[in-house]
Amino acid sequence: MHVTYLAFALCAATVSGAPASGTTFLQLLDLLPRQSNVTCPQTPSPMPKAADLPAVKTMPDPFLYLDGKTKVKSKDEWYQCRQPEILKLLQEYQYGYYPDHSQETVTASRSGTKLDVTIAAGGKSATISATLNLPSGSGPFPVIIAIGGIDNNSYLKAGIAVVTFDYGKVAADSNSKTGSFWTLYNGKDIGVLTAWAWGFHRVLDGIELKVPEIDAKKSGVTGCSRLGKAALAAGLFDKRIAVTMPMCSGVQGAGPYRYSLSGQGENLENSKSGAGWWTSSGISQFVNHATQLPYDAHTIVAAIAPRAVILEQGASDQFTDSKGTATVTFPAAKAVYKWLGAGDQLGMSIPKGGHCDMGGYADVLPFVQKVLQGKTTSRNYDDLGSWKAMPEAYPWATSLPAGR
Repeated sequence: MHVTYLAFALCAATVSGAPASGTTFLQLLDLLPRQSNVTCPQTPSPMPKAADLPAVKTMPDPFLYLDGKTKVKSKDEWYQCRQPEILKLLQEYQYGYYPDHSQETVTASRSGTKLDVTIAAGGKSATISATLNLPSGSGPFPVIIAIGGIDNNSYLKAGIAVVTFDYGKVAADSNSKTGSFWTLYNGKDIGVLTAWAWGFHRVLDGIELKVPEIDAKKSGVTGCSRLGKAALAAGLFDKRIAVTMPMCSGVQGAGPYRYSLSGQGENLENSKSGAGWWTSSGISQFVNHATQLPYDAHTIVAAIAPRAVILEQGASDQFTDSKGTATVTFPAAKAVYKWLGAGDQLGMSIPKGGHCDMGGYADVLPFVQKVLQGKTTSRNYDDLGSWKAMPEAYPWATSLPAGR
């Protein structure tokens, strides 16, 4: 797996005060010395099957390695050992293994607001077309790469570019294995969420190559519902992405597998039976055995740290588990972010609307501006409204690793 896309920052520390202009939180962390004597425990190979994993009714301890006995002792160990292991197990059990980008050649061309990105691999080539929506002025502007529609005007008025692409042409939302991704990778056991995430990344490549009006180092990804699941995967698999914005993403996104507290009762079983192509075959063994998953949604979010994530769930969402995301996934992941000294890089937004209400994009905008533009906001993105966090769902948070 190519280090540019799948390696995570190797150090973390609390950063006090405002960063220098143009310097991101992650860049500040990368400037710090990192521990050199960290020894990573061996990840089981082959990885255990569902039947060999213990049933854990609460959200699994993200600091516990897959061997079931060793725990993370320091921040450096988290970044050097545990985050890469999480990434590996998520690919093994949920997403499928992300393509090796070092074996791809990316070129791009531009005509006005149209950006064409061509990817060549294995003697084949495929093209993704994207549309550029730029604010007035000369830039360079931060950018949100979006699929499935977004409130463009709010972001353009805020000086943030919006770039969209047709996710269905990257990979059909079906088991048909059609689209540009499958032109290159047909036959691979990879979920469509991963294929769409790959589309986000290749569009960002094209922006870097051909769109000087956009500052590609200040980028975010977003989508809603199944496309929110894809946005979360996109943030997970590419550390260039500064802010990940999964909207109403539900199970296989930021919705917990082990808790269903609101919505229509979305769970692994009905999600996998309704759209089995979203994930690889690896997760099938956990159908009716979700408590044996060695991770949950909080683990996915924590694997993105210290880069920013804003979770959005409409309070009236009748389809996905807003309450479970807000009271279980968010505070469980927040415990990891705080331990890493990056607590302000994870937020929760609970607007009044329903599923994929466009108002959600304006609701998360101040958080996005804080990350991409360095602006301050008085908005409290830890506020769960009338809901309360459920610490009994993540009991490990009362005894976090002592090592710093």
